[in-house]
Amino acid sequence: MSWYLAFGGLFLDAYANAALSAGLGPMTDQMHLSSTQISVLTATAPFLAIIFNPVGGWLASRVGRVPPLLIAKVFAVAGALLAAFSGDFSTVWLGRVLVGVAYGVDFAVAMALLAEYTPKASSGRLNLWQAVWYVATTGNLALALGFYHLDVGQDIWRWSLGSAGVIAAVLLVLQWLFLVESPAWLASKGRLAEAVRNLRRMYGIEAVAADAPRATGGDPASGPPAVGFRDAGVLFKGAYLPRTLLSSVISLGQGLQYFAVGWYLPVISLTIFGESFEKATIGSMVFNAVGIAGGLASAFFGRRLGLRMSSAWGFGGVFVALVVMGLTFGKAPLAVAFCLPVLFILCHSAGPGANGKSIAALSYTSDVRALGTGVTGMVGSFGSVIGLYVFPQIKESLGLGTTFLVLSVVPLLGMLTCLAVKWDPIQAAASPDEVAATAAAAPGPAPRPVGAGEGQP
Repeated sequence: MSWYLAFGGLFLDAYANAALSAGLGPMTDQMHLSSTQISVLTATAPFLAIIFNPVGGWLASRVGRVPPLLIAKVFAVAGALLAAFSGDFSTVWLGRVLVGVAYGVDFAVAMALLAEYTPKASSGRLNLWQAVWYVATTGNLALALGFYHLDVGQDIWRWSLGSAGVIAAVLLVLQWLFLVESPAWLASKGRLAEAVRNLRRMYGIEAVAADAPRATGGDPASGPPAVGFRDAGVLFKGAYLPRTLLSSVISLGQGLQYFAVGWYLPVISLTIFGESFEKATIGSMVFNAVGIAGGLASAFFGRRLGLRMSSAWGFGGVFVALVVMGLTFGKAPLAVAFCLPVLFILCHSAGPGANGKSIAALSYTSDVRALGTGVTGMVGSFGSVIGLYVFPQIKESLGLGTTFLVLSVVPLLGMLTCLAVKWDPIQAAASPDEVAATAAAAPGPAPRPVGAGEGQP
């Protein structure tokens, strides 16, 4: 139940993004939006995520994993309803601001929570979030097609955005009732009795809470120091530095390439299949169905190849797809024009699309995990903003084919980084938490703070 509810938040994040994508054409016609307004509107949510990814990580480190997730759902409900019932561009934009806050907080915290729910032997399952993303995107497109057949006219975008608010409200209630706080986070804060209760509730493990440790002099030892923004530097020290570099580059590259190309699949479908909302939507659904297959396959490839090498292969496939799309766009037969976006989505979703979030969640100990996923998510959101804002501008000035060629440098750099940095949490002998626990239990001098020096796990 906890796994499904945490994944439900990621489903909502993807659904809310797809809701705007599916209804962007009718909204543009109804509100007479300029290309600049479209860029601002589409880039708002990921831009806010730049700020609220680390804010979510900070909150999760201070107050736990569950409260920020509930707060995010409240913002998601408010943002969806505000945008759905808006009468002008400014009100739609304000709704997307609230959705961006929810998106930033939820994604950073949910991935940290999922990592702590999952034993290391099953850590490849984290990549299933990518399949959930494409299921949500496909579901929203199918719903938009249903609204289209109900003849709601250009108001179709209102129904699409409003349905995200309904999902957010349902998730808010279910997460509040059933979501269980992470035992790993509770233990890291010295709240051992609560950790024991949750271990029993979630896994049936009959653990026993140890006596609280006491400091020299007989006074109770203070709990672990709270992790704040000023501690973010630990992510760029010692053994954490290459992990942060790798996860950040994968997250940045996948965000830029997806939100520059994949998010605009309805627009690309219009170019391929003709100026028909129905045909373009069905084409986008087919593309996203390939994403579901790739997302499911990412768990297999991540387990067999490791997250690093499966990302490298995925970036390589995306690079080839973008170059060929750029060289043949508008000249290739329909079958080739259709297969190239399929190759793009398949390689993206089976490799870096899934791994950018998963590798961050699995690379840090519990005390800094949420902060690490937040910072990595912030970097990835930079890629999303650049892709969403810059793509329409480049497309308008250079054309779609040349834009693909320009963007091909992104997966190329991502592939080279994956080949250069050797860290892979799937192939490590033990998880960071297990390594830290073993070091803390070993006799000898007290362990230094995480990241205090080279080689520190």
